[in-house]
Amino acid sequence: MSGVVKRAYKYRFYPSPQQAEQLNRTFGCVRLVYNRALDARTSAWTTDRQRTTYVQTSGWLTEWKRTEELAFLNDVSSVPLQQTLRHLQAGFVAFWDKRARYPRFKSKRKSRASAEYTRSAFRWRDGLLTLAKMDEPLAIVWSRALPKDAQPSTVTVSRDAAGRWFVSLLIEDPTVTSLPATDAAVGLDAGITSLVTLSNGEKVTNPRHEGADRRKLAKAQRELSRKARDSRNRAKARLKVARIHARIADRRRDLLHKLSTRLVRENQTVVIEDLSVRNMLRNHSLARAISDAAWADLRRMIEYKSGWYGRRVISVSRWYPSSKTCSTCAQVNASISLSVRAWTCPGCGTSHDRDVNAARNILAAGLAER
Repeated sequence: MSGVVKRAYKYRFYPSPQQAEQLNRTFGCVRLVYNRALDARTSAWTTDRQRTTYVQTSGWLTEWKRTEELAFLNDVSSVPLQQTLRHLQAGFVAFWDKRARYPRFKSKRKSRASAEYTRSAFRWRDGLLTLAKMDEPLAIVWSRALPKDAQPSTVTVSRDAAGRWFVSLLIEDPTVTSLPATDAAVGLDAGITSLVTLSNGEKVTNPRHEGADRRKLAKAQRELSRKARDSRNRAKARLKVARIHARIADRRRDLLHKLSTRLVRENQTVVIEDLSVRNMLRNHSLARAISDAAWADLRRMIEYKSGWYGRRVISVSRWYPSSKTCSTCAQVNASISLSVRAWTCPGCGTSHDRDVNAARNILAAGLAER
């Protein structure tokens, strides 16, 4: 890791009715500007084969504000509107580089409601945050302390489907420094029965968060399906479903953060499989369990935390037969099926736990690539 790490600190806050109204209006304007700009850029390419830029979309925004139809865009801060155009530009750049799909339109019901403010659109003074177009600071619940003398460079306000409000402060965090070097290395084998199996023989239990609340979630979804569309009772039922989903996601995220932090702190090198989770989700028999395990989220956390603390992550090809290779003599036993959890090597006679053996092979393959 080089230089100071930029890190986001996320907190819940409780807006006043006036603040909530202003923020909801801002979310709507951000979504409208994004969708209009995406439609205009798509039309420009479809009809005239013209590739537009952020500068052009910014000019369009100025023109839209001058029309009677969209004059209400002037009622909210201009910074979140400009930022959503920058996000759209980043989406197109990722698409052109073949790193992402073509940008999609934002939905009022399904898309994340958020707005991003830069330094010119908020005031940070004595630990109080006041956004543009607001007279009072946000009532933030400081669940953990910010680093001393922290100065946010960007503030993102969001509201999730469960109706909870969050504010994320992006700061330069001098407390994140490289950890002392160590010779420890670990291989990870992702699974469903065990969330991950380590090469040292440890198995991390999969708590199956979604499965634990499945009956409660199914009941809430049935009640939602019976409510009349666009009725108040349907809105209440939808909120109940969203809160169950939020509870599941919060517990899963908490576990993954604790696990990833422990693995990165204890090991200099972490070796993982380069799994294609998107393709694996096509297996309808395992899709729910794979989604609940959230292997992709765990990998993402391990990778960025390794960058923070000066650790290394190595990925092994998904085609490497880690489960069918003896970790003692390296003989491949192709006859082993996916349902076999323990087997004995015909070459050296070593008895293997399938997952532990796979983790050891993943570690050996990763260290051989260094």
